[in-house]
Amino acid sequence: MELDSFDFLKQQDLPTGALYVVATPIGNLGDITLRALHILKAVEGIACEDTRHSVALLQQFGIHKKCLALHEHNEMAGAQTVIQHLANHERWAYISDAGTPGVSDPGARLVQAVHAAGFRVIPIPGASAVAAAVSVGGSVLTAAEGRFQFLGFLPNKSKERDALLIQIQKSVQASIFFESPHHIQDTLKLIGKALEPDRELMIGRELTKKFEQISFIRAADIPEWLTQSSSLKGEFVVMVAGRSVSKDLVSDDLLSLWVKALKPYLGSKEIAAVLSQTLPVSKKEAYQAAIDSKAGDTKK
Repeated sequence: MELDSFDFLKQQDLPTGALYVVATPIGNLGDITLRALHILKAVEGIACEDTRHSVALLQQFGIHKKCLALHEHNEMAGAQTVIQHLANHERWAYISDAGTPGVSDPGARLVQAVHAAGFRVIPIPGASAVAAAVSVGGSVLTAAEGRFQFLGFLPNKSKERDALLIQIQKSVQASIFFESPHHIQDTLKLIGKALEPDRELMIGRELTKKFEQISFIRAADIPEWLTQSSSLKGEFVVMVAGRSVSKDLVSDDLLSLWVKALKPYLGSKEIAAVLSQTLPVSKKEAYQAAIDSKAGDTKK
């Protein structure tokens, strides 16, 4: 397949002196986008989280470019090298080992440095384990009306990890995090102890790959799931449903006080967004309280 045959790619604006942040597959090579291939073939050089990994990927698609190692240990120094190339009116791309750069991967400091130097940064979207998990989250997301918090990889230090587990337990939003095969068993056991027995989880293993598995279980079922699981190898994405919203936890009087305090500064939609993030009430309930309060003011 020749990319040049697609007219919409020829119409793509490719400014020089710009950094292109390119998403790559998280496992299945078929998830590379046509636009990503077009960009990677057009740039003068590619900064890579791991050049050995990325060169193998690029060779699959017949792309042979100058590659620069740029990872978490040399990101700032590598960023200056990229900036020098951009100053010479070159186009450069950045790719991480898999998925979208900056999402629990290096890239954010590079983007910050390029912005600070006055050069453009252009996103080339594509595969992301977070987006993949959200797209099949279903019932784990519906209670939170699709809202979620992404926590990256859970910290290894017990104090920091315990604090994050409390955050997951208390959040009315769904929580998404990554976990390695070495820690998944211990992490799920801790999650099971921290959550109410009926709290739902989605566990995704090896998303987009040959042995992909997606499981929906309750917190109480975690020990059995771990015992019966055929494999705990590979990369994991875990999504935990948010804490159930119970109106009994917030009285109408208390909700009204919150609305009155915010009403001089925010509109009804903004009030609903703030209160649904702060209190165990849904956005719909908070919005209705704001509307009712404003209607009461009108009658006065």
